[in-house]
Amino acid sequence: MPATRLIETGDQPLPETPGEVGIGLGLTHFAVLSDGRKIDNPRILRRAAKKLRKAQKALSRTQKGSANRRKARLKVAQAHAKVADTRHDWAHKLSTALIRDNQAIYVEDLAVSGLARTRLARPVHDAGWSQFVGMLEYKAKRYGRHFAKIDRWFPSSKVCSACGTLATSMPLNVRSWTCACGVTHDRDVNAAINVLAEGRRIVAAGRKPVAETRQEAETLNACGGDVRPPLAVADADEAGSLRGAA
Repeated sequence: MPATRLIETGDQPLPETPGEVGIGLGLTHFAVLSDGRKIDNPRILRRAAKKLRKAQKALSRTQKGSANRRKARLKVAQAHAKVADTRHDWAHKLSTALIRDNQAIYVEDLAVSGLARTRLARPVHDAGWSQFVGMLEYKAKRYGRHFAKIDRWFPSSKVCSACGTLATSMPLNVRSWTCACGVTHDRDVNAAINVLAEGRRIVAAGRKPVAETRQEAETLNACGGDVRPPLAVADADEAGSLRGAA
């Protein structure tokens, strides 16, 4: 993306715009938009890996309890902090640009915690999807934009965005495919288009997305919400034991 200087001023709603966007997240490209744009993954941690290894090796060569060890530990912490700050700044600029240019933003809800337990853990953590999506969500509320997460089980990659046909399978190594209707799809762009369409459908139906509803239910349960139906008073003619009956 070209360098852009963006400044947030106050919590006043932004002027309305006709733009809407569906966003698919990934590792090859950090984000693919429903208009066909692909935003490269910055791979900030990978770019800083050499410097981090050097700082960590210098730390391992110092003596425990020494002044040099304290200095080396500080350098390691500063290197990690720089990576985090760089990732935060990059996500901040991208999320602000998307909020500014679109009245409605729909993004797929990824199971980040699950992916973080696989062999993709390092690149998943490096991508920082959760931080980015969180920024989109709070900025949408702050500036009067519509935001929704599309349920993670929605088959965005397997549905033809032209005719709606659902493919029986779609292995991860398939990056483009041709539907029976004759339309050839880029897998990621097609998924982003379907995320946009599903977001529009949810808004048109006047209901909350499944992901948001599930989150509210989990929050209610965690806060001690009722897990049993409320007790009701029985009618007088309902069957039951009378007081004092043998």
